[in-house]
Amino acid sequence: MLDVGMWRELERFLMGFKKRMLIAGYGMHGYGESAVKLFLSMRHSGPSPNDVTFVAVLSACAHAGMVNEGREVFECMKRDYGLVPRTEHFVCMVDMYGRAGMLEEAMQFIRDYISGEPGPVVWTAMVGACKMHKDFDLGVEVAERLLAVEPENPGHYVLLSNIYALKGKMDKVEKIRNVMIHRRLKKQTGYSSIEIDHVVHVFRMGDTLHPKSAEVYKLLEELVHKIKEAGYVPETDSVLHELEDEEREVALRFHSEKLAVAFGIMNTKDGTLIRIVKNLRMCSDCHLAIKFISIVTDREIIVRDKHRFHHFKEGNCSCQDYW
Repeated sequence: MLDVGMWRELERFLMGFKKRMLIAGYGMHGYGESAVKLFLSMRHSGPSPNDVTFVAVLSACAHAGMVNEGREVFECMKRDYGLVPRTEHFVCMVDMYGRAGMLEEAMQFIRDYISGEPGPVVWTAMVGACKMHKDFDLGVEVAERLLAVEPENPGHYVLLSNIYALKGKMDKVEKIRNVMIHRRLKKQTGYSSIEIDHVVHVFRMGDTLHPKSAEVYKLLEELVHKIKEAGYVPETDSVLHELEDEEREVALRFHSEKLAVAFGIMNTKDGTLIRIVKNLRMCSDCHLAIKFISIVTDREIIVRDKHRFHHFKEGNCSCQDYW
C-alpha cells in the first residue's frame, strides 16, 4: 500500500499532468492568455513546471502571437528551474518569432541558441514563416538547407516548390517535380473527415467516391455563390501559379474541408455544430471561406487541422487568423 508521502507525491504528479494538459489545450484552441495565466499559477503555487510544461506554454504563446511572454517563459526555464532547452523548445521559439513576422529574430535565435546544424523541424518552422510572410528569398535559402538535412522527405520538396511558385519561378517548380519523380517521392494526400450518426465520412480534394458526391458538389456551388455575395474573394495564391485564375479558383473550391463542411450542412439540422478533422494544415482560402460559410449558414464550425483547432462562428475564428 502507498504511504502518506507517496499519496501526496502521486497527487502532485496528477495535478501537474492535469495543468500541463490544460495549458496545451488552451494553446491549441486559441486561448493563449489562459495558457500563460495557468502557467504563472503553477510558478506561484505549484506544482513546478517541467520541460513538457514549457513546450506547451511556448507553443501557446507562438499560436497567440504573445512574443514578449514567450521570451520570458523561455528565459526562466534555465534561470529559475535549471532546465536545459531541447529541440521542441527551440522549435516553439522559432515558430513564435516566425508567425509574428520577426524572421530576422528567428534566424538570430537559431544562430545564438542552436549548436551545430539545426534539425529539420526547426527549418520546417522557419520555411512556413517565410511563406506566411512572403519572404521568398529567405524561404528558398531555408528550404534548401532543409532539403540538405532531410533529402528523402517529400513534404520538404513541396514546401520549396510552393515558394518557387509564389515567386513565379515555374522552371524551378518543374525541376523539383522532376527530382521527386526520379526519387519516387509522393506528396502526402490531404483529406478531411466528418462523423454523422456514428459514421465517419472521408473526403479528398475533387474526388467523387462518396455516394452523395453530386449533392455535395451542388450544395458547395450554392455556398460559394452565397459567400461571394457576402464579400468572399478566393485567395488563389493557395494554388500553383501555372494555372489560370479561373482554374485556380475551381481547384480551391473543391478542397476536402469545403466538401466535408458542405456534407455536414446537408446532413444535419439548422444550428447543429459541425466538426471536421483535416490531416494537413488548412489552407488560407479554406480558412477564409469557412469564416464566410459560418455567416451565411448561421452555423458554428470546428476544424481540427494538423496544428490546432479552429472554431468558426459568425465570421470569426478562434485562431484570430494566426495559425
